[in-house]
Amino acid sequence: MKTNHYILLLIALFVYSSCSDALIEEPASYYKKENFFISPANAEMSIIGIYDVFAKLQHYGQFEMAMPSSDDTYYIQGTGTDNTRRDISHYTLTSTNQWIEQIWNYKYQGLDRANFAVSGIESMDAYLSDTPDQKLTQLVAEAKFLRAFLSFDLVKYWGDVPYKTAYSGDYESAYGARVSRELIYDQIINDLNFAKENLPWADVNTSPERATQGAARGLLMRVLLQRAGYSLQMDGVSTRPDDAKRQEYFNAVIDEWEAIQQNGYHDFFNGGYLELFKGFSAGTINSRESLFEISFYSADGSSEDSGNWGTYNGPLVAAPNVPASETLNYMGRANAFFRAVPEWKGFFENSDIRRDVMVCTYQYKWNSTTASHVKTENSNKRDWYPGKWRREWMPLGYKDPNNTDVNYCPLRYADVVLMAAEAYNEVNQTQTAWTLLNSVRSRSGATEITSANYADLLKAPRVYDLPFLDDTTEAGKFRTALYWERGFELAFEGQRKFDLIRWGFLKEALLLFNENTDSKVKGNYPAGNNFIKGKHELFPIPLDEIQVNSKLEGKNNPQY
Repeated sequence: MKTNHYILLLIALFVYSSCSDALIEEPASYYKKENFFISPANAEMSIIGIYDVFAKLQHYGQFEMAMPSSDDTYYIQGTGTDNTRRDISHYTLTSTNQWIEQIWNYKYQGLDRANFAVSGIESMDAYLSDTPDQKLTQLVAEAKFLRAFLSFDLVKYWGDVPYKTAYSGDYESAYGARVSRELIYDQIINDLNFAKENLPWADVNTSPERATQGAARGLLMRVLLQRAGYSLQMDGVSTRPDDAKRQEYFNAVIDEWEAIQQNGYHDFFNGGYLELFKGFSAGTINSRESLFEISFYSADGSSEDSGNWGTYNGPLVAAPNVPASETLNYMGRANAFFRAVPEWKGFFENSDIRRDVMVCTYQYKWNSTTASHVKTENSNKRDWYPGKWRREWMPLGYKDPNNTDVNYCPLRYADVVLMAAEAYNEVNQTQTAWTLLNSVRSRSGATEITSANYADLLKAPRVYDLPFLDDTTEAGKFRTALYWERGFELAFEGQRKFDLIRWGFLKEALLLFNENTDSKVKGNYPAGNNFIKGKHELFPIPLDEIQVNSKLEGKNNPQY
């Protein structure tokens, strides 16, 4: 079970009072930086304050679920405009989208807290001594990991953004002009290099709710691959680095992979794929496959530090009509706002355990006569759900009908294996790439891909032919396999949309799946028709920020 709830329970010891603007957040007067960093305990609390930003319902607890949608694996039900999750998923959003504004605010709030922690700890006498305190150095590394995580979100979502690594202690210092994403990438990589050199490796006694060296190296791999891919520029054109620079990034990914392998602790969860995801819902801590998890916990079920994992993005569960005194004996409600693109279920081999984890075809209805939930299969494919988080896999009972204590894992070992495989393929070591990709398939019971069975497994009618990928070479065949494998393995986990963007064919993939999906799904999954190349690869900067920050010169991202 969870061992790190203290992270969230100690937040009360370190309370920030937010100013009205997102880019300014000043600690309460008795926590001014110059008199706050007076002890290791206070330094620790400054780190906890950064984690607190991650663990908000309106940040990674719920709102972030919509940011990676729609891709070719899932979408959000309903097509009416809502100025929140639907408009994000259907690519009809504007610069006044409420969720985009809230996410923007949280990224900068967390960035400011990280800057506050780094500069504060680095000014402490024990850190500045000839033999710096090892614990303080580790805390700086942890803050830099979290800063890199948030900074990477900013670049993926908005491209060139206002950015700095100094704490915004006053109004004038809060605002800045756009900074090139390449400079921000440089800072992210510097932060992660520091983190990987100064954080410990995970072990059986470690919780993934705190950053470790493996998390820093895994995140660095993701950053390097994203940087090597396509990115929408301010002129509305998506570009990627030249071949020499890309080779440099791919080789750096391999270096990080080899370090993770040399350490040897991280590996596939030894209980299997199904039990891995049951464990996420059950609150089981697993540092072997989970390199980093964002922790959610609320003693009374209130929304502040709870999440909606498994209720808003899992199979539908009807609200139990029971007295408050009986809530410990029943599942809570699941509103199931998200829907799986149903064709994926047919792409899996029957032996692949991931099929029925990825796509859930049933719901739980409430039977008032028996006062019980009844599992019911859905024949309408429009009501098939992402299945990786489920109410039925959580401990019985609930503190709140909607809120859960389920963690979100944005970085796990199988993803790292596939990132390494991608890098090996791009540096002409395709055989090594196949070995790694097939290790992921073997864990799930899928057939290993070979030259002999490639067409049977990765061409129509088993899956769709992909007109936007050339598979006439061995490297091209691997890229095709990777397209499918990252979907099979990692759907709904927050990475796929950004994979498709960096590969340069999100629009094409959305159209392919919309054109071929079930007739009852098609009208509810309009992302392919709505997506505009040269626009929707990035989100709009919130209008409020454009209006208040004169250094942005009134310019939003392309076509917004």
